[in-house]
Amino acid sequence: MRVERARYFLAAVNTGSLRSAAVVCGVSQPTIGQQITMLEEELDTVLLTRTRGGVRATPAGEALIGPFTRLVTAEDAVREAALASNGTYQGRVSLGGGSVTVEVIIAPVVGQLLTDHPGLRFSVREGSSADIERAVAAGDLDLAVITTTDRPAPGGLLRRRLLTAPLGVHTRADHPLADRSEVTWDELGQWPIVTMRTGTVLHQRLRERLPDAEATVEAMSARTVQTMVAQGAGVGLLARFDIRAPMTDLVWIPLADAESVEVSMVQRADTQPSRSSVVVRRLINARADELSSRARGQRLASG
Repeated sequence: MRVERARYFLAAVNTGSLRSAAVVCGVSQPTIGQQITMLEEELDTVLLTRTRGGVRATPAGEALIGPFTRLVTAEDAVREAALASNGTYQGRVSLGGGSVTVEVIIAPVVGQLLTDHPGLRFSVREGSSADIERAVAAGDLDLAVITTTDRPAPGGLLRRRLLTAPLGVHTRADHPLADRSEVTWDELGQWPIVTMRTGTVLHQRLRERLPDAEATVEAMSARTVQTMVAQGAGVGLLARFDIRAPMTDLVWIPLADAESVEVSMVQRADTQPSRSSVVVRRLINARADELSSRARGQRLASG
């Protein structure tokens, strides 16, 4: 079986569209459709359901996502080893994200790559989700990892969901809410709130649910939100992207009636990524999977 056919199938499932999958893989839409059909014939099973709205995996296709992913990952590892041995990874990759996604996802990936491939160079831009997506659309950034809303991606962009993070609040240990196992939006609205600035998903969520709430501070970064909370500025509204303990003397409490925040990788739909960008993208996916696995393990342990 040709590995690229498995790669095409996974791209179609991830993007929900043969057209978008073709862009991601750098081939024509007829080619990707033909190759997936040949894969189905080879395995004697239907892998995709095709509709006017796009494509989705059949039950048989869902069962093969795991094996196909391992197959593609193995081929990528072989290619990466070969490229690394002759110093092929060179050049600069431009990345963007919010303050938390840069700290928790992008920074570890960059650190690993600079250790393994010292010829690479990176530029990293932090900003609100809206600002970062505009930079990707303009071609100023190769890739971005941001929190996203349930609204469709702006024209010309592709989003791939990486993980979800629960929404909650940070309080000081001496705050009246600190001993609660969870809080609600209505309860949060009774207190001064510290949150992220306009243009971020968290600011949008706050204004949708508590339009009249008092926001004492609108910050540029999650770390600043925590610092302000520690100084008594209010209760901090943040999503929890990893399982590390918050800043000393702060308590994180989940919002019981809040939907999780989605984290996505964003790239342009009309650009074929460089080899360096491809390996960055792969490690970002791996880092997101690692964070998701840790969070699941903690939930099972606490349950």
